Amino acid sequence: MNILVTGAAGFIGHAVTRVLLARGDSVTGIDNLNDYYPVQLKRDRLADLDRPTNAPFTFHHLDFADDKALDAALAGQKFDTIVHLGAQAGVRYSLENPRAYVKANLVGHLNMLEVARASHTPMVYASSSSVYGGNTAMPFGVDDRVDHPRSLYAATKRADELMSETYAHLYRTPFTGLRFFTVYGPWGRPDMAPWLFTKAILAGDPIKVFNHGKMQRDFTYIDDIVEGVVRLLDKPAQPDPGWSSATPDPATSFAPYRIFNIGNNTPVELMRYIHALETELGKTAKMEML
Repeated sequence: MNILVTGAAGFIGHAVTRVLLARGDSVTGIDNLNDYYPVQLKRDRLADLDRPTNAPFTFHHLDFADDKALDAALAGQKFDTIVHLGAQAGVRYSLENPRAYVKANLVGHLNMLEVARASHTPMVYASSSSVYGGNTAMPFGVDDRVDHPRSLYAATKRADELMSETYAHLYRTPFTGLRFFTVYGPWGRPDMAPWLFTKAILAGDPIKVFNHGKMQRDFTYIDDIVEGVVRLLDKPAQPDPGWSSATPDPATSFAPYRIFNIGNNTPVELMRYIHALETELGKTAKMEML
């Protein structure tokens, strides 16, 4: 297939693109290489993709929130499917720079919906487990209500889901949203707990432990995330024939729209995770309880 991937220089985008190229798909990648974390890591991921494969990889350095630049770069191209993984990531950073989230996650997502609509191309896009917000019932299910986000990041991701269902209804274009749960693995983001904690332990610096460690995370290995994305690329969303407006299922629709959780359903207590790192590294962590 000929596939468009946004966020191709990002953690998940890079991993998905590698697998698509390896299986023989042609990939056009988009990324603005922003400096939310070190740009060199993103350039290194791109260099990793620039190797002989069974299919070509074309990269566009642009911001998909810029509709004119996006349209110009993609003019005349036809894609079999779109993998929209680009976004402004991070929860706490939204307190410092909220406009970055509105630009990338709302305006940018709308632009990608328009790209999909114009050519009636199915799209799989990244949502987040953060949309569950204030929910306390475990495990999270796609049929749960997600009306109480606790960060602007989560609110933008929920808005992406709602906009996608609207476009699926209006234009009958298939949209599939994937709620990722704390992804880790090779080429991972340096702002995530595994790397932040490991770096601090090795340097003898204190780890900031929020809520006194009384929290859990469902860590998901990158290969499992990629497998979920690729499987769904080959099965675009279909209308749910059993969907009822009287008892609506939030995960499906009478339009070609679906939501899936992509996680391992095995939450790990934070303190247990930290102790496991201590054992692996052979060092004791200094902890600053917050």
